[in-house]
Amino acid sequence: MAAEKLSLNSLKPASPRRDRKRVGRGPGSGKGRYSGRGIKGQKARSGHHKMRPGFEGGQNPIYMRLGKQRGPYSKDAMPIGPHRTKVQSVNVRDLERFDGEVTPEALKEAGLIRNTRIDLKILGYGELTKKLTVSAHLFSASAREKIEQAGGTINWLRGEPKPKKPKPKKERKPAEPAAEAPAEEEETPVEEEDTTEEPAEEAEPAAEADES
Repeated sequence: MAAEKLSLNSLKPASPRRDRKRVGRGPGSGKGRYSGRGIKGQKARSGHHKMRPGFEGGQNPIYMRLGKQRGPYSKDAMPIGPHRTKVQSVNVRDLERFDGEVTPEALKEAGLIRNTRIDLKILGYGELTKKLTVSAHLFSASAREKIEQAGGTINWLRGEPKPKKPKPKKERKPAEPAAEAPAEEEETPVEEEDTTEEPAEEAEPAAEADES
């Protein structure tokens, strides 16, 4: 069979195309009347596929039925809420590959950080033997010490932060000893007076009359 001559009126796709499903065209179309949506209900309505994740048809969803744990996990909590601060860190051991000056742009080119929009902090893990000028937003105390010990210098990109003043500790007063109750004075027993009258001494017999 001779190959059909290619022309504009004989163009067709290499594989046969399937006609799209035409719903709602009457019972005889195969997808008529309910158009594959069943009989009424929420999923038969337009826009039902726009329900938010976790929606359970109006009943109390699972994330509300479960108990809540305490902790800083609400949207407005610190430091996990919207006011949290993000930093990307680089250790001093990773600075050995550089010479001279180290900047966030150089670290990004080396693939040590993702971008320069987030603050950079230098941490002190590892050893540093080169004399470098390191520019960053933050430095840990150990990183600063190791850079300066190697003869290098540090450059604060946003100014050196002011040291926080330690909160004054409240002096605890020694507990006062409990006031002892005054000792009760020992009552001296009162001698009871004898009310019984002693018998009167018998009057001595009258002196005998003088002998005449």
